[in-house]
Amino acid sequence: MQDVLSMTYLWLKAGHIIFMVFWMAGLFMLPRQMIYLHPAEPGSPESALWEKRMGLLRKIILTPSILVVWILGLLLAQTLQVWGEGWLHFKLLLVVLLSGFHGYMVAQSKKMAAGERPLTEKQLRMWGEAPGVLLALIVVTVVVLRYL
Repeated sequence: MQDVLSMTYLWLKAGHIIFMVFWMAGLFMLPRQMIYLHPAEPGSPESALWEKRMGLLRKIILTPSILVVWILGLLLAQTLQVWGEGWLHFKLLLVVLLSGFHGYMVAQSKKMAAGERPLTEKQLRMWGEAPGVLLALIVVTVVVLRYL
């Protein structure tokens, strides 16, 4: 029985890491696509192309990835029975912040697709750094803080 649980844990962990990479790739791409859309005249062919690309990114990569990351992450926490550990609480806080960033950028991209430009190009460049900072903090939390 222990072998089955060990194998399940390894598959959950592998899936969690794989879909986290997909999610992060999407979070890095979305602000960049919004920067490319920014100078395009609303309603222009260029604008329509970037709107389509952003929509596909949201639908094919971002939404499925965030869902799978959360589901597998919660299953991992349950499998390891680490609900009371401080490192997990901190990681969950960071992942909630990253999920909030995801939601905020999706909302802004939809506004941009509707012809609005709620953020400047400079703001988009700054926001584009947020997933990298949060990713670094999450990795340090799991790889280092967990074992302190």
